[in-house]
Amino acid sequence: MADPTKSLESTMPFLPSLRSGSSLLDVFKAFPETSKPLIEFHEVLLRGSSPFTEAERVLIAAYVSGLNHCRYCHAVHTATAERLGISEGAARQLVEGGETNLIPDKMRPVLRYAQKLTNRPDSVTKDDADAILAAGWNETALYHTVAVTALFNFMNRLVEGLGIELDKGYVKPASERLADRGYLPLIAMLR
Repeated sequence: MADPTKSLESTMPFLPSLRSGSSLLDVFKAFPETSKPLIEFHEVLLRGSSPFTEAERVLIAAYVSGLNHCRYCHAVHTATAERLGISEGAARQLVEGGETNLIPDKMRPVLRYAQKLTNRPDSVTKDDADAILAAGWNETALYHTVAVTALFNFMNRLVEGLGIELDKGYVKPASERLADRGYLPLIAMLR
């Protein structure tokens, strides 16, 4: 997903206080004043009350991250979504080909909306919103579609903009923590 033509130097963390192998948690620790409310927003949006299950919201996050070629966020949230019950390989198949039989029909207009909002925000139309509603979702689901998509477009740019690299050994423990305990335990780790 990352550009294989990038040199090693261009993929290392760009902040002098971060080192190669830094994770998003290291960024959160470096900037706790903005990270705490961001983590709290993640918790409410991805684990709070919603027409979508936690797994469906994390699937949107994984899909958006894959569309943005953010290897770090895509890997962690794909593994989290699978731990929460999304079929193994579904997020990867969505990113690679756009369609998969592993996704329920009701989620298809949601994911199309997230794709359009990610790839070309100016292309989203009322028809796209109406398709979500016609699939049986309500206005809160439409809001959550937009909010999760927007959050992960932001997070992907934060991760990529700071040069945070994917450490494959980090994926399993991070996805287990997120699936089992959510985002709020990260706040305690900021200290």
